[in-house]
Amino acid sequence: MSKKLETIDAETLMTTPLQQLRFIVEGLIPQGLHILAGSPKIGKSWLSLWICLQVAKGEKIWEFETLKSEVLYLCLEDSFARIQNRLFEITDDAPHTLHFAIMSDTIGNGLENQIENFIKEYPETGLIVIDTLQKVRSNISTNVNLYAADYDDINALKQIADKYKIAIVLVHHLRKTGDTDPLNMISGTSGIAGGADTNFILQKEKRIENRGILICTGRDIEQRELFLEFNKDTFLWELRQPIEVEQKKVDEVIILLSEFMKSVKGFTGTATELAEKLKEYEGTEFTPAILKKKIIKHMSYLLENGISYSENRTFERREFTLSYDGKSENDGMTVENLPINLPSLPSALSVRSNSANVAPCSPLCAIVTRR
Repeated sequence: MSKKLETIDAETLMTTPLQQLRFIVEGLIPQGLHILAGSPKIGKSWLSLWICLQVAKGEKIWEFETLKSEVLYLCLEDSFARIQNRLFEITDDAPHTLHFAIMSDTIGNGLENQIENFIKEYPETGLIVIDTLQKVRSNISTNVNLYAADYDDINALKQIADKYKIAIVLVHHLRKTGDTDPLNMISGTSGIAGGADTNFILQKEKRIENRGILICTGRDIEQRELFLEFNKDTFLWELRQPIEVEQKKVDEVIILLSEFMKSVKGFTGTATELAEKLKEYEGTEFTPAILKKKIIKHMSYLLENGISYSENRTFERREFTLSYDGKSENDGMTVENLPINLPSLPSALSVRSNSANVAPCSPLCAIVTRR
């Protein structure tokens, strides 16, 4: 007998606080599975090492803020001596939160367990870079559907990234032949590029030049091109042109609600009652349904401003509580009375995973990261 589909109705989805997407590099690398592809010897490993270093230090990557985390870099084509020499070139201060390995198992033959064991040992892990994807793939039989094999390998690592809310970056190669669509240049079938949440393609304008372009495209980031230049003295990819990092837009209603909560400290009631309170406070009328939707949409802003949220639904009332304590987002939302049977809402690649990636509000919901 077929298993019953787990569904969620649109009204419940729009009025239930869910854990928001966590960005390891703000606006550039969110949690999920990502591909960094480029031609051989173009400088992918220098870029990967620097990204790992910046995240481990919690320092900016170009103009993008980073979430300071434990980082694992699988340098599977290098030796520790080569990694050491590269570190000597790019930094004077390497943190203990950046970890290296030069050998690992392959996908389906122990790699997944090795990664999960590392995360359990270092629970603050935010970024894992695997250099290169080919080094962690098993030999593929000629009788196997190549698209399915590519898709399954990507999916195996994506499930780990989704489960632990981390970013996994796979360093990969480009085809020798060009294409008008850069995604078609990624080596392998479209199962690799299509299966990843984000694709980064590093290209040089000319092979002998140091100037390059990093093409960034994905489900959760703004599509952009970053114009870079490899500095042979510092061994860093430097930004040639300034970029405009998108600022988070907050609805005026939420700003007003924040001011209201700071004055009253606490509110318990329905969306209709809150709308009436805000009308008394400022004189503007708000539709209860829209007000509730905007509270859910901008939950991260409220948490950042010390306003926590909890619900207590009964058959008679849909009541919620807002409390202002002046603390940071890490003290966040209380979740004791949220519904517990909502299905997970994984991406297309994660449908075979048993983990409830967005099940409403485990205690982790208290940490809603900035987008």
